[in-house]
Amino acid sequence: MAESPKQKKYALIGTGGRSSFFYSAIATTYKATSIIVALCDTNQTRLDFANTQLQSLGHAPVPTYKASAFDQMIHETKPDEVIITTIDRTHHTYIVRALELGCNVVTEKPMTIDAPRCQEIFSAVERTGKKVRVTFNYRYAPHNTKVWELLREGAIGEVTSVHFEWMLNTSHGADYFRRWHRDKRNNGGLLVHKSTHHFDLVNFWLNSRPATVYAQGDLKFYGRENAEKRGVAEFYSRAHGSEIAKTDPFALHLEQNEKLRKMYLDAEHEDGYYRDQSVFGDGISIEDTMNLLVRYENGAVLTYSLTAYAPWEGFRVSFNGTGGRLEVEVVENSYVNSGGEQSLEGSLESRTITLRKLFEKPVDIEIPDSVGAHGGGDEVLLADLFGERGAEINQDMRAASHIDGALSILTGICANQSIATGQVVKVPQACTRRKASIKRDATGTSTIASKCTIREKRGIRRRRIRGPRQIIRGAVDGKISQRMIHVKYPQGRFYYQNPPTINSHV
Repeated sequence: MAESPKQKKYALIGTGGRSSFFYSAIATTYKATSIIVALCDTNQTRLDFANTQLQSLGHAPVPTYKASAFDQMIHETKPDEVIITTIDRTHHTYIVRALELGCNVVTEKPMTIDAPRCQEIFSAVERTGKKVRVTFNYRYAPHNTKVWELLREGAIGEVTSVHFEWMLNTSHGADYFRRWHRDKRNNGGLLVHKSTHHFDLVNFWLNSRPATVYAQGDLKFYGRENAEKRGVAEFYSRAHGSEIAKTDPFALHLEQNEKLRKMYLDAEHEDGYYRDQSVFGDGISIEDTMNLLVRYENGAVLTYSLTAYAPWEGFRVSFNGTGGRLEVEVVENSYVNSGGEQSLEGSLESRTITLRKLFEKPVDIEIPDSVGAHGGGDEVLLADLFGERGAEINQDMRAASHIDGALSILTGICANQSIATGQVVKVPQACTRRKASIKRDATGTSTIASKCTIREKRGIRRRRIRGPRQIIRGAVDGKISQRMIHVKYPQGRFYYQNPPTINSHV
Protein backbone atom coordinates (compact mmCIF):
# COMPACT_ATOMS: atom_id res chain seq x y z
CA MET A 1 0.00 0.00 0.00
CA ALA A 2 1.64 3.21 -1.18
CA GLU A 3 1.24 6.09 1.20
CA SER A 4 -0.87 9.07 0.17
CA PRO A 5 0.39 12.64 0.59
CA LYS A 6 -2.54 13.17 2.97
CA GLN A 7 -1.71 10.21 5.18
CA LYS A 8 0.03 10.71 8.48
CA LYS A 9 2.69 8.05 9.10
CA TYR A 10 2.69 6.04 12.33
CA ALA A 11 5.15 3.60 13.86
CA LEU A 12 3.89 1.44 16.72
CA ILE A 13 5.93 -0.08 19.53
CA GLY A 14 4.47 -2.78 21.76
CA THR A 15 2.36 -5.32 19.85
CA GLY A 16 0.53 -6.80 22.83
CA GLY A 17 -3.20 -6.71 23.52
CA ARG A 18 -3.88 -2.97 23.23
CA SER A 19 -1.93 -2.43 20.00
CA SER A 20 -4.61 -3.80 17.69
CA PHE A 21 -6.99 -1.10 18.90
CA PHE A 22 -4.80 1.40 17.06
CA TYR A 23 -3.45 -0.49 14.07
CA SER A 24 -6.84 -2.03 13.19
CA ALA A 25 -8.46 1.41 13.10
CA ILE A 26 -5.67 2.83 10.94
CA ALA A 27 -5.84 -0.11 8.53
CA THR A 28 -9.61 0.17 8.05
CA THR A 29 -11.66 3.20 9.11
CA TYR A 30 -8.84 5.74 8.87
CA LYS A 31 -6.80 4.41 5.97
CA ALA A 32 -7.42 7.61 4.02
CA THR A 33 -5.74 9.75 6.68
CA SER A 34 -3.26 7.39 8.35
CA ILE A 35 -0.84 4.59 7.60
CA ILE A 36 1.33 2.23 9.65
CA VAL A 37 4.95 2.31 8.46
CA ALA A 38 6.61 0.07 11.07
CA LEU A 39 6.07 -2.22 14.05
CA CYS A 40 8.44 -2.66 16.99
CA ASP A 41 8.53 -5.08 19.93
CA THR A 42 10.86 -7.22 22.02
CA ASN A 43 9.21 -10.37 20.63
CA GLN A 44 9.41 -11.31 16.95
CA THR A 45 6.55 -13.80 17.17
CA ARG A 46 4.16 -11.09 18.27
CA LEU A 47 5.54 -8.75 15.62
CA ASP A 48 4.82 -11.33 12.95
CA PHE A 49 1.32 -11.90 14.30
CA ALA A 50 0.55 -8.16 14.23
CA ASN A 51 1.84 -7.95 10.67
CA THR A 52 -0.42 -10.85 9.68
CA GLN A 53 -3.37 -9.08 11.29
CA LEU A 54 -2.58 -5.90 9.37
CA GLN A 55 -2.54 -7.78 6.10
CA SER A 56 -5.85 -9.47 6.89
CA LEU A 57 -7.33 -5.98 7.22
CA GLY A 58 -6.09 -4.92 3.79
CA HIS A 59 -2.96 -3.08 4.92
CA ALA A 60 0.36 -3.86 3.28
CA PRO A 61 2.93 -5.70 5.46
CA VAL A 62 5.34 -3.34 7.18
CA PRO A 63 8.94 -3.61 8.36
CA THR A 64 9.36 -5.01 11.86
CA TYR A 65 12.07 -4.04 14.33
CA LYS A 66 13.18 -5.37 17.68
CA ALA A 67 13.06 -2.82 20.50
CA SER A 68 16.86 -2.52 20.47
CA ALA A 69 16.57 -1.13 16.92
CA PHE A 70 14.07 1.60 17.83
CA ASP A 71 16.31 4.42 16.58
CA GLN A 72 16.96 2.55 13.36
CA MET A 73 13.22 2.17 12.82
CA ILE A 74 12.66 5.91 13.17
CA HIS A 75 15.52 6.79 10.83
CA GLU A 76 14.51 4.29 8.15
CA THR A 77 10.72 4.65 8.15
CA LYS A 78 10.45 8.34 9.16
CA PRO A 79 7.10 8.27 11.00
CA ASP A 80 5.31 11.48 11.91
CA GLU A 81 4.10 10.00 15.18
CA VAL A 82 4.92 6.99 17.36
CA ILE A 83 2.17 5.01 19.09
CA ILE A 84 3.35 3.49 22.38
CA THR A 85 1.56 0.45 23.82
CA THR A 86 4.38 -1.23 25.75
CA ILE A 87 4.29 -2.17 29.43
CA ASP A 88 3.87 0.91 31.61
CA ARG A 89 7.36 1.13 33.09
CA THR A 90 8.91 1.52 29.62
CA HIS A 91 6.54 4.21 28.29
CA HIS A 92 8.87 7.04 29.21
CA THR A 93 11.85 5.46 27.45
CA TYR A 94 10.12 5.43 24.07
CA ILE A 95 8.25 8.69 24.60
CA VAL A 96 11.47 10.58 25.29
CA ARG A 97 13.42 8.95 22.47
CA ALA A 98 10.64 9.44 19.93
CA LEU A 99 10.45 13.13 20.84
CA GLU A 100 14.21 13.49 20.55
CA LEU A 101 14.11 11.90 17.09
CA GLY A 102 11.54 14.44 15.91
CA CYS A 103 8.25 12.52 16.31
CA ASN A 104 5.07 13.40 18.13
CA VAL A 105 3.76 10.67 20.44
CA VAL A 106 0.45 8.95 21.12
CA THR A 107 0.75 6.88 24.30
CA GLU A 108 -1.51 4.54 26.19
CA LYS A 109 -2.32 5.40 29.78
CA PRO A 110 -0.74 5.73 32.23
CA MET A 111 1.74 8.08 30.63
CA THR A 112 4.30 6.72 33.08
CA ILE A 113 4.42 5.38 36.64
CA ASP A 114 6.52 7.70 38.82
CA ALA A 115 8.02 11.15 39.22
CA PRO A 116 11.50 10.69 37.75
CA ARG A 117 10.10 9.18 34.56
CA CYS A 118 7.49 11.92 34.35
CA GLN A 119 10.15 14.59 34.71
CA GLU A 120 12.09 13.04 31.83
CA ILE A 121 9.01 13.36 29.62
CA PHE A 122 8.40 16.99 30.62
CA SER A 123 12.02 17.87 29.96
CA ALA A 124 11.90 16.19 26.55
CA VAL A 125 8.72 18.05 25.56
CA GLU A 126 10.31 21.36 26.56
CA ARG A 127 13.58 20.52 24.85
CA THR A 128 12.11 19.30 21.56
CA GLY A 129 8.88 21.25 21.20
CA LYS A 130 7.08 18.06 20.14
CA LYS A 131 3.72 16.85 21.48
CA VAL A 132 2.46 13.94 23.58
CA ARG A 133 -1.15 12.73 23.53
CA VAL A 134 -2.42 10.39 26.24
CA THR A 135 -5.36 8.23 25.14
CA PHE A 136 -7.91 8.75 27.89
CA ASN A 137 -10.83 7.12 26.11
CA TYR A 138 -13.23 7.51 29.03
CA ARG A 139 -13.24 11.28 28.51
CA TYR A 140 -14.91 10.61 25.17
CA ALA A 141 -17.71 8.36 26.46
CA PRO A 142 -20.96 10.33 25.98
CA HIS A 143 -22.15 9.82 29.56
CA ASN A 144 -18.88 11.19 30.95
CA THR A 145 -19.02 14.14 28.60
CA LYS A 146 -22.61 14.78 29.71
CA VAL A 147 -21.47 14.89 33.35
CA TRP A 148 -18.82 17.44 32.37
CA GLU A 149 -21.46 19.57 30.63
CA LEU A 150 -23.91 19.45 33.55
CA LEU A 151 -21.28 20.44 36.08
CA ARG A 152 -20.04 23.26 33.83
CA GLU A 153 -23.62 24.54 33.52
CA GLY A 154 -23.89 24.69 37.30
CA ALA A 155 -26.66 22.10 37.44
CA ILE A 156 -25.92 21.36 41.12
CA GLY A 157 -24.17 24.59 42.03
CA GLU A 158 -20.69 24.40 43.48
CA VAL A 159 -19.50 20.81 43.84
CA THR A 160 -18.61 20.09 47.47
CA SER A 161 -18.02 16.34 47.47
CA VAL A 162 -17.74 13.35 45.13
CA HIS A 163 -18.22 9.67 45.89
CA PHE A 164 -16.69 7.45 43.19
CA GLU A 165 -16.85 3.65 43.32
CA TRP A 166 -15.36 1.53 40.53
CA MET A 167 -15.89 -2.21 40.32
CA LEU A 168 -13.70 -4.59 38.31
CA ASN A 169 -15.28 -8.02 38.13
CA THR A 170 -13.80 -11.49 38.41
CA SER A 171 -13.13 -11.63 34.66
CA HIS A 172 -11.60 -8.25 33.82
CA GLY A 173 -10.37 -7.55 37.35
CA ALA A 174 -8.80 -10.97 37.72
CA ASP A 175 -6.94 -10.51 34.45
CA TYR A 176 -4.60 -7.93 36.03
CA PHE A 177 -3.41 -10.65 38.41
CA ARG A 178 -2.53 -13.09 35.61
CA ARG A 179 -0.35 -10.71 33.61
CA TRP A 180 2.69 -8.48 34.00
CA HIS A 181 0.44 -6.04 35.91
CA ARG A 182 0.68 -8.28 39.01
CA ASP A 183 4.20 -6.90 39.62
CA LYS A 184 3.96 -3.34 40.95
CA ARG A 185 7.35 -2.48 39.51
CA ASN A 186 5.82 -2.71 36.05
CA ASN A 187 2.89 -0.34 36.51
CA GLY A 188 2.74 1.33 39.92
CA GLY A 189 -0.19 -0.89 40.91
CA LEU A 190 -3.83 -0.46 39.95
CA LEU A 191 -3.96 2.99 41.58
CA VAL A 192 -1.65 4.16 38.80
CA HIS A 193 -2.38 1.75 35.96
CA LYS A 194 -6.18 1.56 36.19
CA SER A 195 -7.23 4.43 38.43
CA THR A 196 -5.41 6.91 36.20
CA HIS A 197 -8.60 6.74 34.10
CA HIS A 198 -10.76 7.57 37.09
CA PHE A 199 -8.58 10.30 38.57
CA ASP A 200 -8.32 11.89 35.13
CA LEU A 201 -12.13 11.94 34.96
CA VAL A 202 -12.34 13.68 38.34
CA ASN A 203 -9.74 16.26 37.28
CA PHE A 204 -11.69 16.71 34.04
CA TRP A 205 -15.09 16.97 35.71
CA LEU A 206 -14.04 19.29 38.56
CA ASN A 207 -11.54 21.36 36.58
CA SER A 208 -9.27 21.14 39.61
CA ARG A 209 -6.37 19.11 40.91
CA PRO A 210 -5.75 17.08 44.06
CA ALA A 211 -4.23 18.77 47.10
CA THR A 212 -4.02 16.00 49.74
CA VAL A 213 -4.43 12.23 49.62
CA TYR A 214 -5.02 9.63 52.28
CA ALA A 215 -5.26 6.01 51.18
CA GLN A 216 -5.55 2.46 52.39
CA GLY A 217 -5.01 -0.58 50.21
CA ASP A 218 -4.32 -4.26 50.52
CA LEU A 219 -4.38 -7.62 48.76
CA LYS A 220 -7.55 -9.11 50.21
CA PHE A 221 -8.78 -11.62 47.63
CA TYR A 222 -6.12 -12.69 45.13
CA GLY A 223 -2.80 -14.28 46.01
CA ARG A 224 -1.94 -17.63 47.60
CA GLU A 225 -2.23 -16.59 51.24
CA ASN A 226 -5.78 -15.31 50.76
CA ALA A 227 -6.78 -18.49 48.96
CA GLU A 228 -5.30 -20.59 51.75
CA LYS A 229 -7.36 -18.67 54.31
CA ARG A 230 -10.48 -19.61 52.35
CA GLY A 231 -9.53 -23.30 52.45
CA VAL A 232 -7.98 -23.73 49.00
CA ALA A 233 -5.47 -26.57 49.16
CA GLU A 234 -4.41 -27.14 45.53
CA PHE A 235 -2.39 -24.59 43.57
CA TYR A 236 -0.71 -24.19 40.20
CA SER A 237 1.64 -21.57 38.77
CA ARG A 238 0.03 -21.26 35.33
CA ALA A 239 -3.02 -22.68 33.62
CA HIS A 240 -1.35 -24.23 30.57
CA GLY A 241 -0.63 -27.89 31.21
CA SER A 242 -2.21 -27.90 34.68
CA GLU A 243 -4.87 -30.43 35.64
CA ILE A 244 -5.87 -28.31 38.64
CA ALA A 245 -6.50 -25.30 36.40
CA LYS A 246 -9.09 -27.20 34.39
CA THR A 247 -11.59 -26.82 37.23
CA ASP A 248 -10.60 -23.29 38.27
CA PRO A 249 -13.10 -20.64 37.04
CA PHE A 250 -10.31 -18.05 37.31
CA ALA A 251 -7.96 -19.92 34.96
CA LEU A 252 -7.25 -18.54 31.48
CA HIS A 253 -6.73 -21.26 28.87
CA LEU A 254 -4.65 -19.73 26.09
CA GLU A 255 -4.91 -22.76 23.81
CA GLN A 256 -8.71 -22.29 23.63
CA ASN A 257 -8.47 -18.80 22.08
CA GLU A 258 -6.68 -18.49 18.74
CA LYS A 259 -5.62 -14.88 19.21
CA LEU A 260 -4.29 -15.41 22.73
CA ARG A 261 -2.50 -18.57 21.61
CA LYS A 262 -0.74 -16.84 18.72
CA MET A 263 0.14 -13.71 20.69
CA TYR A 264 1.34 -15.34 23.88
CA LEU A 265 1.52 -19.13 24.05
CA ASP A 266 3.34 -19.39 20.72
CA ALA A 267 5.63 -16.50 21.71
CA GLU A 268 6.81 -17.83 25.08
CA HIS A 269 9.94 -19.42 23.70
CA GLU A 270 11.37 -15.95 22.98
CA ASP A 271 10.95 -14.20 26.32
CA GLY A 272 9.45 -16.63 28.85
CA TYR A 273 6.41 -14.42 29.47
CA TYR A 274 3.42 -16.36 30.81
CA ARG A 275 0.07 -14.69 30.12
CA ASP A 276 -1.92 -17.30 32.07
CA GLN A 277 -0.46 -17.17 35.58
CA SER A 278 -2.64 -18.22 38.50
CA VAL A 279 -4.39 -15.34 40.24
CA PHE A 280 -3.92 -17.31 43.46
CA GLY A 281 -0.20 -17.82 43.01
CA ASP A 282 2.80 -16.22 44.68
CA GLY A 283 4.57 -13.09 43.47
CA ILE A 284 1.64 -10.66 43.40
CA SER A 285 2.69 -7.24 44.70
CA ILE A 286 -0.31 -5.08 43.73
CA GLU A 287 -3.43 -4.37 45.78
CA ASP A 288 -6.94 -5.54 44.90
CA THR A 289 -8.85 -3.43 47.47
CA MET A 290 -8.21 0.33 47.59
CA ASN A 291 -9.90 3.29 49.30
CA LEU A 292 -8.94 6.96 49.10
CA LEU A 293 -9.90 10.30 50.61
CA VAL A 294 -8.77 13.19 48.41
CA ARG A 295 -9.17 16.93 48.89
CA TYR A 296 -8.99 19.07 45.75
CA GLU A 297 -7.67 22.59 45.42
CA ASN A 298 -11.17 23.94 44.78
CA GLY A 299 -12.31 22.57 48.16
CA ALA A 300 -14.20 19.51 46.91
CA VAL A 301 -13.53 16.19 48.64
CA LEU A 302 -13.43 12.83 46.83
CA THR A 303 -14.06 9.45 48.43
CA TYR A 304 -12.89 6.73 46.04
CA SER A 305 -13.02 2.95 46.07
CA LEU A 306 -11.61 0.38 43.65
CA THR A 307 -12.43 -3.31 44.04
CA ALA A 308 -10.89 -5.84 41.63
CA TYR A 309 -13.08 -8.87 42.46
CA ALA A 310 -16.63 -7.52 42.24
CA PRO A 311 -19.58 -9.52 40.83
CA TRP A 312 -20.27 -6.80 38.23
CA GLU A 313 -18.24 -4.36 36.15
CA GLY A 314 -18.77 -0.62 36.09
CA PHE A 315 -18.99 2.41 38.34
CA ARG A 316 -21.17 4.65 40.44
CA VAL A 317 -20.34 8.30 41.02
CA SER A 318 -22.33 10.90 42.95
CA PHE A 319 -21.69 14.63 43.08
CA ASN A 320 -23.06 16.72 45.95
CA GLY A 321 -23.32 20.45 45.41
CA THR A 322 -24.77 23.62 46.86
CA GLY A 323 -27.72 23.29 44.48
CA GLY A 324 -28.39 19.56 44.47
CA ARG A 325 -26.96 16.17 43.61
CA LEU A 326 -25.95 14.34 40.42
CA GLU A 327 -25.95 10.52 40.39
CA VAL A 328 -24.39 8.33 37.70
CA GLU A 329 -24.42 4.55 37.32
CA VAL A 330 -22.75 2.73 34.44
CA VAL A 331 -22.70 -1.05 34.00
CA GLU A 332 -20.15 -2.39 31.51
CA ASN A 333 -19.89 -5.78 29.85
CA SER A 334 -17.22 -8.13 31.16
CA TYR A 335 -14.12 -9.02 29.14
CA VAL A 336 -10.60 -10.42 29.14
CA ASN A 337 -7.97 -8.33 27.35
CA SER A 338 -7.60 -9.65 23.77
CA GLY A 339 -9.83 -12.58 24.64
CA GLY A 340 -12.69 -11.56 22.37
CA GLU A 341 -14.05 -8.86 20.09
CA GLN A 342 -12.15 -5.69 21.00
CA SER A 343 -15.10 -3.43 20.19
CA LEU A 344 -16.99 -5.08 23.07
CA GLU A 345 -14.35 -4.46 25.74
CA GLY A 346 -16.03 -2.31 28.35
CA SER A 347 -19.10 -1.82 26.16
CA LEU A 348 -22.28 -0.65 27.82
CA GLU A 349 -24.88 -2.83 29.46
CA SER A 350 -26.75 0.08 31.04
CA ARG A 351 -26.25 3.69 32.15
CA THR A 352 -28.26 6.33 33.96
CA ILE A 353 -27.71 9.93 35.03
CA THR A 354 -30.13 11.40 37.58
CA LEU A 355 -30.22 15.08 38.50
CA ARG A 356 -31.70 15.90 41.90
CA LYS A 357 -31.98 19.65 42.40
CA LEU A 358 -32.85 21.00 45.82
CA PHE A 359 -36.63 21.18 46.38
CA GLU A 360 -37.36 19.70 42.94
CA LYS A 361 -38.30 16.26 41.66
CA PRO A 362 -35.46 14.12 40.27
CA VAL A 363 -34.91 14.21 36.52
CA ASP A 364 -33.42 11.42 34.37
CA ILE A 365 -30.93 13.03 32.01
CA GLU A 366 -30.98 12.06 28.35
CA ILE A 367 -27.63 10.72 27.18
CA PRO A 368 -26.55 10.62 23.50
CA ASP A 369 -26.46 7.16 21.98
CA SER A 370 -23.12 5.40 21.85
CA VAL A 371 -21.75 2.06 20.71
CA GLY A 372 -18.46 0.29 21.08
CA ALA A 373 -15.81 -0.25 23.71
CA HIS A 374 -15.33 1.67 26.95
CA GLY A 375 -18.78 3.17 27.02
CA GLY A 376 -18.61 4.30 23.42
CA GLY A 377 -15.50 6.38 24.09
CA ASP A 378 -13.11 4.33 21.94
CA GLU A 379 -14.71 5.18 18.60
CA VAL A 380 -14.85 8.90 19.36
CA LEU A 381 -11.24 8.90 20.56
CA LEU A 382 -10.10 7.15 17.37
CA ALA A 383 -11.92 9.72 15.25
CA ASP A 384 -10.17 12.46 17.20
CA LEU A 385 -6.76 10.85 16.78
CA PHE A 386 -6.88 9.69 13.17
CA GLY A 387 -9.92 11.21 11.49
CA GLU A 388 -10.86 14.54 9.97
CA ARG A 389 -13.65 15.29 12.42
CA GLY A 390 -11.76 17.18 15.09
CA ALA A 391 -14.05 20.21 15.01
CA GLU A 392 -17.15 18.06 15.57
CA ILE A 393 -15.54 16.17 18.44
CA ASN A 394 -14.44 19.30 20.34
CA GLN A 395 -10.83 18.19 20.68
CA ASP A 396 -9.93 21.28 22.68
CA MET A 397 -12.11 20.06 25.51
CA ARG A 398 -11.25 16.35 25.67
CA ALA A 399 -7.83 15.78 24.11
CA ALA A 400 -5.31 14.95 26.84
CA SER A 401 -1.71 16.18 26.74
CA HIS A 402 1.35 15.16 28.74
CA ILE A 403 0.17 17.67 31.35
CA ASP A 404 -3.10 15.82 31.83
CA GLY A 405 -1.17 12.55 31.78
CA ALA A 406 0.96 13.78 34.68
CA LEU A 407 -1.99 15.14 36.65
CA SER A 408 -3.84 11.83 36.28
CA ILE A 409 -1.10 9.83 38.01
CA LEU A 410 -0.57 12.31 40.86
CA THR A 411 -3.33 10.91 43.01
CA GLY A 412 -2.25 7.31 42.50
CA ILE A 413 1.41 8.02 43.20
CA CYS A 414 0.58 9.86 46.42
CA ALA A 415 -1.93 7.16 47.37
CA ASN A 416 0.80 4.54 47.07
CA GLN A 417 2.96 6.59 49.41
CA SER A 418 0.08 7.06 51.82
CA ILE A 419 -0.55 3.30 51.89
CA ALA A 420 3.13 2.70 52.61
CA THR A 421 3.43 5.33 55.36
CA GLY A 422 -0.08 5.55 56.83
CA GLN A 423 0.15 9.33 56.47
CA VAL A 424 -1.83 12.03 54.71
CA VAL A 425 0.25 13.03 51.69
CA LYS A 426 0.30 16.54 50.29
CA VAL A 427 0.23 16.46 46.51
CA PRO A 428 3.29 18.39 45.41
CA GLN A 429 3.32 21.71 43.68
CA ALA A 430 6.63 20.78 42.18
CA CYS A 431 8.70 17.98 40.73
CA THR A 432 12.46 17.73 41.01
CA ARG A 433 15.00 15.48 39.38
CA ARG A 434 17.17 15.32 42.44
CA LYS A 435 16.63 12.91 45.31
CA ALA A 436 15.84 14.43 48.66
CA SER A 437 15.37 13.36 52.24
CA ILE A 438 11.80 13.63 53.50
CA LYS A 439 10.82 15.03 56.88
CA ARG A 440 7.34 14.83 58.41
CA ASP A 441 5.70 17.34 60.73
CA ALA A 442 3.22 16.56 63.49
CA THR A 443 0.33 16.37 61.01
CA GLY A 444 2.05 13.71 58.95
CA THR A 445 2.74 16.07 56.05
CA SER A 446 5.99 15.42 54.19
CA THR A 447 8.22 18.44 53.61
CA ILE A 448 11.64 19.28 52.30
CA ALA A 449 13.71 22.40 52.92
CA SER A 450 14.79 24.13 49.76
CA LYS A 451 16.51 27.20 48.41
CA CYS A 452 15.66 28.05 44.87
CA THR A 453 15.41 30.82 42.34
CA ILE A 454 12.18 31.32 40.40
CA ARG A 455 11.94 33.19 37.16
CA GLU A 456 8.73 33.45 35.23
CA LYS A 457 8.95 32.93 31.47
CA ARG A 458 7.21 35.54 29.36
CA GLY A 459 7.53 38.00 32.23
CA ILE A 460 10.07 40.04 34.13
CA ARG A 461 9.26 39.17 37.76
CA ARG A 462 12.05 37.44 39.65
CA ARG A 463 12.10 36.40 43.27
CA ARG A 464 13.90 34.08 45.63
CA ILE A 465 12.25 31.47 47.80
CA ARG A 466 13.81 30.23 50.99
CA GLY A 467 12.40 27.76 53.43
CA PRO A 468 10.26 24.64 53.25
CA ARG A 469 8.44 23.78 50.04
CA GLN A 470 5.90 20.97 50.14
CA ILE A 471 6.80 18.05 47.91
CA ILE A 472 6.47 14.30 47.91
CA ARG A 473 9.20 12.16 46.45
CA GLY A 474 7.70 10.10 43.68
CA ALA A 475 5.00 12.57 42.65
CA VAL A 476 4.84 15.25 40.01
CA ASP A 477 2.79 18.33 39.28
CA GLY A 478 4.76 19.75 36.37
CA LYS A 479 2.84 21.87 33.92
CA ILE A 480 4.13 23.83 30.96
CA SER A 481 1.82 26.59 29.80
CA GLN A 482 1.93 30.27 28.94
CA ARG A 483 2.71 31.01 32.59
CA MET A 484 5.35 28.41 33.30
CA ILE A 485 7.58 29.12 36.27
CA HIS A 486 11.04 27.60 36.16
CA VAL A 487 12.43 26.65 39.56
CA LYS A 488 16.11 25.82 39.78
CA TYR A 489 17.78 23.92 42.60
CA PRO A 490 21.56 23.71 42.91
CA GLN A 491 21.38 20.01 41.90
CA GLY A 492 18.47 20.10 39.49
CA ARG A 493 15.29 21.80 38.46
CA PHE A 494 11.56 21.45 38.43
CA TYR A 495 8.55 23.22 37.04
CA TYR A 496 5.87 25.00 39.03
CA GLN A 497 2.67 26.25 37.45
CA ASN A 498 0.88 29.24 38.94
CA PRO A 499 -2.04 29.58 38.90
CA PRO A 500 -2.93 25.88 38.54
CA THR A 501 -5.28 25.08 35.68
CA ILE A 502 -6.51 21.92 33.98
CA ASN A 503 -6.81 20.88 30.32
CA SER A 504 -4.27 23.24 28.78
CA HIS A 505 -2.66 21.71 25.76
CA VAL A 506 0.77 22.51 24.44
